[in-house]
Amino acid sequence: MALAAEPAQQENTVRIVKWSLGTMVLVLLLLYGVMFWWPRPPDTTEARVFATDGAQLDYCVLPQLDGDGPGADDIPKAYTPSAPNCYYTTFPMPILQNCKEPIAEGFPDMRGLWLAYGGLEEHMERIEQCGDRIVVTTHGIIHDFHADSTLKNGSRDTEGATNSCMNTWASMDVDVNGVLNFHPFGISVITIVKRWMEGDELRWKYPRLDDVVRMKRICTVPDNQRIFTP
Repeated sequence: MALAAEPAQQENTVRIVKWSLGTMVLVLLLLYGVMFWWPRPPDTTEARVFATDGAQLDYCVLPQLDGDGPGADDIPKAYTPSAPNCYYTTFPMPILQNCKEPIAEGFPDMRGLWLAYGGLEEHMERIEQCGDRIVVTTHGIIHDFHADSTLKNGSRDTEGATNSCMNTWASMDVDVNGVLNFHPFGISVITIVKRWMEGDELRWKYPRLDDVVRMKRICTVPDNQRIFTP
């Protein structure tokens, strides 16, 4: 009886392995399709964002979030320009420039223009906030999202700097330690990027980087960062 059962067990094992491999292949194909072929939502970026050079502003002067004006939901969502390049060239104007809603409770205030000085030299990014909404503008792309843990309100954009127009689709949240976490495809157990404050400086961590990127506040966009080329 035991000998007769062994071939059946082997067949079941082979069947399970084949099913698992097939499922894995389908998942990978689905992710590939989402990354490269799934269309983004209609572009709702306000025309003013690219009508003027945002590099001319003083980013040490932060907006007053006194609640006397538009809230986070009143500002149209912004996107990185679409194909053929899938990146901006001239530094865009602030997306949340007119927003007056105070930063959500428990969220760190990361607003400002930041320049790396320890690792990933010359990396620069601008962070805007109001309510639970955060906009990170850096390296030719604009990530505009609500940090509410939902994929619906997460970042839906492209990585144009790679010249591939690859989609980025991630949910964001702020944890109890005040760390902003990026979760690919809304998978909360996987974190791609982390940002947090340490004193007056911004910290940034990406899996492909061995060290934490340290960033200091600057007031104006450096001359060599005003026009972006990938």
